[in-house]
Amino acid sequence: MVSEKKIKNKRSTYDISSVIVIMTGGTIDKSYDEVEGTLGNRETFIKEIILSKLRLPYTNLHMFSIFSKDSLHMSDYDRTLLVKTIETQMEKGSPIVVLHGTDTMSRSAEQVKKELKKVSVPVVFTGAMKPMGFDDSDARQNVTEALLVAKIIKPGVYISFHNQVFKIPGVRKNKTKGTFEYIK
Repeated sequence: MVSEKKIKNKRSTYDISSVIVIMTGGTIDKSYDEVEGTLGNRETFIKEIILSKLRLPYTNLHMFSIFSKDSLHMSDYDRTLLVKTIETQMEKGSPIVVLHGTDTMSRSAEQVKKELKKVSVPVVFTGAMKPMGFDDSDARQNVTEALLVAKIIKPGVYISFHNQVFKIPGVRKNKTKGTFEYIK
């Protein structure tokens, strides 16, 4: 049984005994289809491959997928759905982790920040540069770090990636370095 713990700061109180995980697809959730010889977003397997292997005795995870797309194929409607989902989930009072494709992660995070005037819990976006099935995937590291960050950081919108936390806005993907950075 998870003990109920709350974090208080000047702006809000939120429950850290639970974390809401919203899955949208992206590289982190791509799988290889041996028949077609393709890598794509089909059905989420994050729960089975990553989250079930973590030891989280003090955290209840509430996970759901709102769609499973490469972020380059996300539409304005998809981003609006993501914003509305986050807005609804914030009412539960637990931190939120969004698993998202890296190519447009900054854009989605900035839209969440812009459209949600009052962010009452931490909303942490993360993803991976290489799919979970690859030996050198960064998926497990990024998800683990995002779960921890969501429980200890102040309410707001962030990207957690490769042992760094970036406050939104002003963040971009650096394709050359294969990570995120602040816009200079």
